[in-house]
Amino acid sequence: MSIVWEDGRRYEITRVKDCVPGASRRAGGAGLVYTCIVDGKEVHLYFEDCPGGAKWFLESKA
Repeated sequence: MSIVWEDGRRYEITRVKDCVPGASRRAGGAGLVYTCIVDGKEVHLYFEDCPGGAKWFLESKA
């Protein structure tokens, strides 16, 4: 599976390790946090279903 950002960047998701309710540190909204392996690195992929449309955020593991 892959995610394509609005600017054309593509991230290949090789594995989803976990999915829990949470909030993005960057955007502060509530949604789902997917812990994934993307391009060989563990990252947090945030999904927020907002009134203006769904948003995805990618944050590296701290």
